[in-house]
Amino acid sequence: MNQTEKITSLQNPKIKNIVKLQKASERKKQKLFVVEGLKEIKHVTSCGYELHSLYFCPEIAPDGLPESVIPKVPQAYEVSSDVFSKIAYRETTGGMIALAYSRFLTLDELKLSKIPLIVVLEHVEKPGNLGAILRTADAAQVDAVIICDPATDLYNPNVIRASIGCVFSTQVVSCSSEEAMEWLKEKNIRSFAAAIQTNKWYHESNYDQPSALIMGTESEGLSQQWRDFSDEIIKIPMMGINDSLNVSIATAILIYEAMRQRDFKK
Repeated sequence: MNQTEKITSLQNPKIKNIVKLQKASERKKQKLFVVEGLKEIKHVTSCGYELHSLYFCPEIAPDGLPESVIPKVPQAYEVSSDVFSKIAYRETTGGMIALAYSRFLTLDELKLSKIPLIVVLEHVEKPGNLGAILRTADAAQVDAVIICDPATDLYNPNVIRASIGCVFSTQVVSCSSEEAMEWLKEKNIRSFAAAIQTNKWYHESNYDQPSALIMGTESEGLSQQWRDFSDEIIKIPMMGINDSLNVSIATAILIYEAMRQRDFKK
């Protein structure tokens, strides 16, 4: 790591650039994203991501940079509390923020187990939902999450926060629905579409085989394109006045039913 520099001006170009990275277009253009908090920074480095730089506020993090992080930081900047308040997206960051290089997998790069379990999300909109799904995917060791025609950025700060950093440990691919369908066919993975247009309960299907759980949005549900493509259409019983669950909760139910049928074995 190079010698630590101090930044006290809110007009510093590096500080202005971190603020810019709150926009998806800038994250895409610069191929950088913001990681807030020591736990998340350790997580992103342990998952093989390369750090660009790190910013810490000694007033909030009086112990400075941990020894375990120092070797992985090309450049560190000590910032004042005013500067840190400007660049912090969350209130509880522990006084540390890092910039990391984005990493994007393709379908061909996915590493699958013998009996893969895939989650396919069509046009996911809310960063919080995506983050929660990635957290569940990590907990159940789902092989991959495929985001089709995404309406939110994978490295949105709210995705990182809601996933508790599991966005880094889960294989995630963004692609078109057509590309995902072709890939699923090629890999002989059976597709289970979650939709209300069926009389088949989710627990009546067999997931002890290469399986993909296809999930739509809460507002519009799953498209006709995916319902026509899928091998089976399944639904979760809804006994009240609502006809759907939050997509992250529905996805968790289906993932753990699949894991139950597999005796919770990878």
